[in-house]
Amino acid sequence: MQNMDELYRAHFQTVFKYLFCMTHDADLSEELTQETFYQALKSYKRFRGDCKLSVWLCQIAKHLWLKEYDKSKRFVSVPIEDLAECLPAPEDMEQTIWADESRADLQQRMQSLDENTRAVMRLRLTGDMSFREIGDILNRSENWARVTFYRGKQKLMKEEKL
Repeated sequence: MQNMDELYRAHFQTVFKYLFCMTHDADLSEELTQETFYQALKSYKRFRGDCKLSVWLCQIAKHLWLKEYDKSKRFVSVPIEDLAECLPAPEDMEQTIWADESRADLQQRMQSLDENTRAVMRLRLTGDMSFREIGDILNRSENWARVTFYRGKQKLMKEEKL
């Protein structure tokens, strides 16, 4: 396994973005990200190497989030401002305004999707993850992630036309 400091620097953003997509809370995401790397350090001998390190770390993060969610049984709605911070911002001010409106509209329309589809869409769009990584994180296949993303996109496009 790599030096833990290098591992942290290389994968912090990926784990944080993944957790932020799930928690919609920057402070909680940061706390869980720290705990993820602590747990990874404790259990590095169990890493089999059959997936990318980022996927393994996101799986640890997912289990920590589920444990935290079960403890608190809370669900926080997504503030659009926080979601916008997670996405890259265009440089032109006019583009920024249009992008913010589009993100707000997209976030609102995504609420109509089932939980799995929303998770795939958020990981792909805000987490910038591959379908393989998404499938691994959600304990599904790469093909399942692709199909779920495609169907979610089709449903959102259909709603937009209505």
